[in-house]
Amino acid sequence: MQLERILQQQGFGVRKACRALVRQGRVTVAGKAAKDPEAEFDLTGSGFAVDGVFWPYHARATLLLNKPAGVECSRRPRHYPGVLSLLPPQCAARGMQSVGRLDVDTTGLLLLSDDGQLIHALASPRRKVRKTYRATVRHPLDEAQLAALRAGVTLHDDPAPVAAVKAIAEDAHTLTLILTSGRYHQVKRMVAAAGNRVEKLCRIAVGGLVLPGDVPEGTWCWLTQADLEKLWEEEKTS
Repeated sequence: MQLERILQQQGFGVRKACRALVRQGRVTVAGKAAKDPEAEFDLTGSGFAVDGVFWPYHARATLLLNKPAGVECSRRPRHYPGVLSLLPPQCAARGMQSVGRLDVDTTGLLLLSDDGQLIHALASPRRKVRKTYRATVRHPLDEAQLAALRAGVTLHDDPAPVAAVKAIAEDAHTLTLILTSGRYHQVKRMVAAAGNRVEKLCRIAVGGLVLPGDVPEGTWCWLTQADLEKLWEEEKTS
């Protein structure tokens, strides 16, 4: 593929702007300055640098953000900054969007991608992808609350009971909850229906992909093919 097309695909602007980047000597490939915007490259498994900053090549890109509180998942946020403001502008330019949403005050593992097939598959109720949450609750947990969450609680917008795959008390005020659906404020409403209240909520895993300990809140990392495969594994958290 021509270098200017690669740059455009990766979110560095329209072709005219990408052509100018190359001609200005701001793009390097394999450590060497590129001078011809129409030069052909196969950058699969490698990447390029713009103004000395390396950018890995992704035909379709997915990343993991450790979402902080006070940030909206929408591409057009209304009341708080959007998650795309935490990422390089190239991510928005190439059409990346959040895979599902976390509430403004919920933190933790959020995926963003420009891979439409992946987004659809992860959002499909039929795939029953597990999402693992860790909640701090106001009142001490007891077995009656945990049993209700496992058996299913009724939410006001759905007469059918909604059950957790797992509900585990890590201590008196820390609950690990695993769900395969993603309704509006679901964790908070389920816990309320069981007789308690969520004070703090963090998503710690999607499928078998666990929030990395070396990705601080507000930062992100690219996902590899091995990471993507973990999304379809059963959760590995207790």
